[in-house]
Amino acid sequence: MTIPSPSRATAWAGTVVSAVRQEYPWAAQHTVTGPHDVDVTPTRLHPAFYGSFDWHSCVHMLWSAVTLLDLPGEPVEASSAEALTSLLDERLTPKNLAVEVEMLRRRPTFERPYGWAWALQLVAAASSSPRARERGWAEALEPLGAVLQERFLHWLPGMVAPVRAGVHSNTAFALGLARDAAVALEWPDLTGLIDARARDWFGADRDYPIGWEPDGHDFLSGALSEAALMKRVLGPARAAAWLAAFLPGLAREHDPVFEVPEAGDASDGQLAHLLGLALSRAWHLRELAPLLAPDAAQRIGRTTPAQVDRVADAITAGDFMATHWLVSFALKAELAA
Repeated sequence: MTIPSPSRATAWAGTVVSAVRQEYPWAAQHTVTGPHDVDVTPTRLHPAFYGSFDWHSCVHMLWSAVTLLDLPGEPVEASSAEALTSLLDERLTPKNLAVEVEMLRRRPTFERPYGWAWALQLVAAASSSPRARERGWAEALEPLGAVLQERFLHWLPGMVAPVRAGVHSNTAFALGLARDAAVALEWPDLTGLIDARARDWFGADRDYPIGWEPDGHDFLSGALSEAALMKRVLGPARAAAWLAAFLPGLAREHDPVFEVPEAGDASDGQLAHLLGLALSRAWHLRELAPLLAPDAAQRIGRTTPAQVDRVADAITAGDFMATHWLVSFALKAELAA
């Protein structure tokens, strides 16, 4: 694990606070059920998870806040740490989270699966954080974790096939996040179900055409997301053999996965996704490196910092279409190093 430098961690903390406190623009993702249901005021609908453009981005930026506060060595400067703590105190209250839980019960497909998975990451991060337990965030989040575990256990058995797109609907990416949370929270039923579904869907996959990636608005590699999940499900030895068949030659010289995607106009939210692709590639390649031959692993170590560094300015000083979410992916990429 690599810990961000104090300057980087503090800059990321400031971006988290400013993004989450920015109420508009707001993408409600709200399905209107009738003429009585047209009020999409962010603070009314989502008192815990408003700001940062949309629900799921707010959730994973709050995950970033908890994670930054808990980094070894406390690299976030004191004033920025206080601002993160104040933000979390305001949002992660029993009253606010009760509204979010009730909404998820009434709207069972809302933010499935991406938002669900990041919310479980937040629950798990708080559960293991002494600070979060001391300040009541962990306890307040427990009902959210419970309803999301229910949602996953109900949804996964009925899924006919996985979604392999490089955006929010990607199944493997969500299951990787959810599985990590389920392990941390000691939820064997959810862990076992995720493992069974992953083996069914992905266990026989071979010769993925990774050269066809990315699509023009991807922030995930479908191939690397799947491989990162299967590393967790199969364990190192079996995953190494599976990966050799799934992505033969991964991390060879001049592998296209090392190319930094060109985002174009990052004020366009869809094009800004490609900034996140650079970070998620670095994150997942670093996780997969131990499964590869030493020369390929070393190549990942040498090459992935360029993915992070090329988008570093956009993470904290770019358009809001980038700054409202990229800290989370950058932090995951650093922690995977």
